[in-house]
Amino acid sequence: MSPNTPPARQRQTLSVFRRRATLRRSFGLLSDFKYEQTRPDIFYGHLAEDTVGLIRDIYAGVRGAGQGPDQSEPLRNTKILDVGGGPGYFGVAFDKAGADYYTCEPDVGEMAAAGIKLQTSVRGSGLDLPFLSDAFDITYSSNVAEHVPDPWRMADEMLRVTKPGGVMIYSYTVWLGPFGGHETGLWQHYVGGEFAARRYEKKMGKPPKNRWGESLFNVSAAEGLEYARKVHGESAELVAAFPRYHPWWAWWMVRVPGLREFAVSNLVLVFQKR
Repeated sequence: MSPNTPPARQRQTLSVFRRRATLRRSFGLLSDFKYEQTRPDIFYGHLAEDTVGLIRDIYAGVRGAGQGPDQSEPLRNTKILDVGGGPGYFGVAFDKAGADYYTCEPDVGEMAAAGIKLQTSVRGSGLDLPFLSDAFDITYSSNVAEHVPDPWRMADEMLRVTKPGGVMIYSYTVWLGPFGGHETGLWQHYVGGEFAARRYEKKMGKPPKNRWGESLFNVSAAEGLEYARKVHGESAELVAAFPRYHPWWAWWMVRVPGLREFAVSNLVLVFQKR
């Protein structure tokens, strides 16, 4: 957590989500990881449902739990932008929640991979979002930052298109965590990204989907917190920073330099735009 974020503000932001952040949830999401390549419908379907719950709870927390005209369905009619929405699983889940959902994805093949058609899918780059400023109540990105060469430019773009008072949720895989190398293995990327990619190709007979230096990059927790310090008090306020897949009693790891790079796995930064 940024030293500029009052602990009370983080507690409020995560007050609703905290009830969902259990060890059982953590194990359930971890068990789905083995299906990422072989059964993406299982992996991304469950991840999409969990993401909707996470964003619903965070949005309710930022606004103040128990406040608002319809706290039971805080995403209904809320305009949401998903940067890097992929093949459409997230769109289906957000549609069920009643959200006004849009996605921006640069890869047409990725958009069509699951055969899910979304009328609000826009082809474009997260580095130059094709939307007007101050257009969305919520912008979020799930496990995309590590796949672009300039993740903080993408974060700036997401803040630009978020309405004043709106929420930007930036979730990404930390390189030195166990899943930093994605499908190339749990330890191979510690030797080096190129080593992990070559070893995967030799073992599997095909290159990895996430190719080091091309579609997979080293992004640290420290970089994300430094970015938060830069924008805090200027364009946005950092209202929470926590490990996405950990139970609530392990959230303290974000506060420990060094440890967070290896133990956090996926860092979530929550901003409220000024």
